[in-house]
Amino acid sequence: MYIYPDNLSAKAMLFLWELRDIAFLGIGALISVFALARLGVLFPLVATVVYGFLTIRFDNTSILDYIRYAGAFFITKRQIYEWRMQ
Repeated sequence: MYIYPDNLSAKAMLFLWELRDIAFLGIGALISVFALARLGVLFPLVATVVYGFLTIRFDNTSILDYIRYAGAFFITKRQIYEWRMQ
């Protein structure tokens, strides 16, 4: 008997990342190591680590999504409060 998650509609995950993100992290790590070894540049490694942190997913929402929601709530979206006496 085979049990499929969410009737095969769920995205493929590996640990806390989608497989697409794992592929980007792998390619980014490879480029970062070559850049560090040949050029002594640390920026690609930092960018790869930051991307890896921001794409961690919990309950189908990434950390970047949480940051976007918080920024929209506190900064960009207008909050309207109405006070009435009844």
